[in-house]
Amino acid sequence: MLLEFALWLGQDVRTFNVFGYITLRAVLAALTALAISFIFGPAVIRWLAAKKIGQAVRDDGPKSHLTKAGTPTMGGALILIAIGFTTLLWGDLRNHYVWVTLLVTLGFGAVGWVDDWRKVVHRDPKGLASRWKYLWTSVIALAGALVLGLTATDPAQTTLIVPFFKDVAYPLGFGGFVLLSYFVITGTSHSVNLTDGLDGLAIMPTVMVAGALAIFAYVAGHAGFSKYLGVPYIAGAGELAVFCGAIAGAGLGFLWFNAYPAEVFMGDVGALALGAALGTVAVVVRQEIVLFIMGGLFVAETLSVMLQVIYFKLSGGKRIFRMAPLHHHYELGGWKETQVVVRFWIITIMLVLFGLSTLKLR
Repeated sequence: MLLEFALWLGQDVRTFNVFGYITLRAVLAALTALAISFIFGPAVIRWLAAKKIGQAVRDDGPKSHLTKAGTPTMGGALILIAIGFTTLLWGDLRNHYVWVTLLVTLGFGAVGWVDDWRKVVHRDPKGLASRWKYLWTSVIALAGALVLGLTATDPAQTTLIVPFFKDVAYPLGFGGFVLLSYFVITGTSHSVNLTDGLDGLAIMPTVMVAGALAIFAYVAGHAGFSKYLGVPYIAGAGELAVFCGAIAGAGLGFLWFNAYPAEVFMGDVGALALGAALGTVAVVVRQEIVLFIMGGLFVAETLSVMLQVIYFKLSGGKRIFRMAPLHHHYELGGWKETQVVVRFWIITIMLVLFGLSTLKLR
């Protein structure tokens, strides 16, 4: 009877156990990462404060931010520890997608760590020089993209999927896939980093997007669901639901301490890593355009900086926004910090729901 039941579920009886279910492991990953953040968060904050690893605040920024000077930063290390431990505990370590995504995330985190360490410990306001930061993040992103491209065994794994249309897809080939993946990973990473400027502003949208990507990963890795919903089947991609669960849990745990008024900031070590994680998952599940939609807040923040710089140079010193990134524009316009944060969260909720709707609206 047990054998028949297992076969009916499409499971091999030798692996038929409750912990084999991706959905359960994703939930357990979220709870484990959340628990790690809660348990070790206070100790990490005390250690950062004892080492005087405090946030430096821009003199030309909103005056209300001057009180944030000295708040412990580099708390993103706690997020990475929680994600790393949880992924190794609940993820299938035979799955190469898990390793590529985890190593890209930790690699970007290492670059962010060096940048933060130079800023707050060595008191170098420039931190890691921009050219070196972009070089090393580019090397890591390209390495991840190359591995994903070289291990692709099906044309669907290197095809650009256009949401809302069943039969609109563009084969990228190896070169096109690697190039697109590079831009998605690095672009998302630096966009999240630019967004991380207010208490809780970047981490909650990251949690929401990660949760949505977990659904996309599960669907893409399930032959039946992917066929029914018209998304490409990517064998093994479902394991990234566990990784996304770890991001969501670690992010919510960090938000406990990062909510206004923040006890700790994530720093580049967290922001760069989390953005790279989202970008890599989106590349694996072939939802780069959907990531662009769901991460619209990150896109808007990045575009505000680019437009501000370009217009400033072309106009001889004039500005489009009161200050960039965009969240500072609204602060200087009279919005309270908490208003900016919560309203941007609401916008992200709507964008994430819109992105999820692409699963069915085709």
